[in-house]
Amino acid sequence: MTRPLTDVDIHRLESEKVSRNFGLDFKLLYPWDGMNAPFRGAWCVLRPGDLSEAHSHDQDEIVICMTGRGILLTEGEKIDMNAGDIVFLKAGNEHAMTNELTEDFSYYSIWWNQGMATDYLDAAE
Repeated sequence: MTRPLTDVDIHRLESEKVSRNFGLDFKLLYPWDGMNAPFRGAWCVLRPGDLSEAHSHDQDEIVICMTGRGILLTEGEKIDMNAGDIVFLKAGNEHAMTNELTEDFSYYSIWWNQGMATDYLDAAE
């Protein structure tokens, strides 16, 4: 349950409300009513054996690794990611993620670009 937006608005993790998209379990975190931000975000879970779809986009992205371990596949490299790591992906970088272990790998993904910043500033006026 979400309270009306005041100075603090908490959206609780709702594991049962994820969708299967892009080869992983996914839940958009932003936007929600009453919030304006210059970014978008999602909570993502790679289940054991999952491989996300390879993609690139025109947004910079930060991946905040929350639980478990995963592998970032980018530019022919396999890079280990562990709970507590923060990974920056520059716009245009083609990437995918996989979970080769037996426990879930969960992370928050936050992405932004100049267009989102402009929309944010326009809405704030």
